[in-house]
Amino acid sequence: MKLDADVLRYMSKDEFRVLTAVEMGMKNHEVVPVPLIESIAGLKRGGTFKLIAVLLRNKLIAHDRKNYDGYKLTYMGYDYLALKTFVKRGFISGLGRKIGVGKESDIYTVVSPQGETLALKLHRLGRVSFRNIKNKRDYLLNRQSASWLYMSRLAALKEFAYMKALMENEFPVPKAIDCNRHAVLMSLVDGYPLTQIKSLRHPRRVYETLMNLMVRFAQAGLIHGDFNEFNLLINDREDITVIDFPQMVSSDHPNAEEYFDRDVQCVRAFFSKKFAFDSDDFPRLDRDCVRGVLDLDRQLRASGFSKEDEQAFDQLMVEQRQADEVEENAAEEVEDTEGMESDGGESSASSTFEDEPILHKQLINELESSDSENENTPADQTNTQTVAHAEGQEGKEDEEEDEEDEEEDGDENGDVKSKTVATKRWVKPSAEDVKKKVEKNRTKPSQKLTHRNSAKNKEKKGLKNAINNRHAFF
Repeated sequence: MKLDADVLRYMSKDEFRVLTAVEMGMKNHEVVPVPLIESIAGLKRGGTFKLIAVLLRNKLIAHDRKNYDGYKLTYMGYDYLALKTFVKRGFISGLGRKIGVGKESDIYTVVSPQGETLALKLHRLGRVSFRNIKNKRDYLLNRQSASWLYMSRLAALKEFAYMKALMENEFPVPKAIDCNRHAVLMSLVDGYPLTQIKSLRHPRRVYETLMNLMVRFAQAGLIHGDFNEFNLLINDREDITVIDFPQMVSSDHPNAEEYFDRDVQCVRAFFSKKFAFDSDDFPRLDRDCVRGVLDLDRQLRASGFSKEDEQAFDQLMVEQRQADEVEENAAEEVEDTEGMESDGGESSASSTFEDEPILHKQLINELESSDSENENTPADQTNTQTVAHAEGQEGKEDEEEDEEDEEEDGDENGDVKSKTVATKRWVKPSAEDVKKKVEKNRTKPSQKLTHRNSAKNKEKKGLKNAINNRHAFF
């Protein structure tokens, strides 16, 4: 497909308007009908048909009537839209000759307004020689299908992101200038493809440079995947520049080791065949490529490093920071406890045993007083009292517990008061009172009594029961 810039020079604003309308309509339509083109472009029906005829004659759009009558964008029309954007942004002012043709792209020379020669790469996925790209690359991610134009746009965005990140980290790659649609604008490298070189002055040095470069990529988290003589440029000083990055994958990819070994073997086979240079010194991914500080696969979301991997990586970093903080706090607590044991351990123990006889004496007095009162109370009366309390006098028990809690709080503050157990004579309730109590319990929703210091009260009751059990032998 020949890219003719003469047609671009004489295209009108309305023609670009219709071409853009077809592009916008293809976001939701495989073939864009004429009424939709008219509504997007905002032109009259007669004028739209005339402009469509001009675009058809210049092969910028194609007519399709398989399922229904409509039009779709061609690669030529997509090229014109990208060139128009670059011209409007002020990056290019002229189009030169074609300098490279690949299985998925064409490369042209362009001229900037300042007179600098640049390289323009136009991705053209979907050619007959490279139709399995939907299965071999992860451009679509979770989508089932997409047009070749959309996939070319994704490939261009991916390559532009890789070139920009690698250039910022001082890798030998072209300088990325701008990207629009399926086109990538970059600096023109002063060099030749390695496949066109017949001899090298220092083949060993070039070989070692290429091997070290693959190791650097892997240490940064990336595997090139197509590291061969067609994607390596060399100049007169035998300096290497790497090109073609859309197929890059992460070093954590399930097949990363296979891709890395394939790149290594491609270089070894080429040097052996072309320059008669053989070497048994070559890197291995698991042995020589230890990941460094750079994590470009995470930054660029390379193939093999998914969103789940990123979340897991972030979670591990958080857990590591938390573990470090726990270790620091534990070390500080150990130092504090050692200081407390050396300084105030004896005084705290003595104060505890000094208060214990007072509590013992108080509990003995309570037990003696309760025994004397129980002797004066009939046995059947105490039994009925127990049954009545089990049936429904929960409120009185709660009040007695609150009084005991207040008295125990007073004991903790140092105000030791003698307790007296006051027993009241139980009176048998009437039938009407029992009936009212039952009806009240049925209609009233169950409520769980909560105390602000419930945990503290449980500890106090546990201590009290332990002391009672211990003094049962007196």
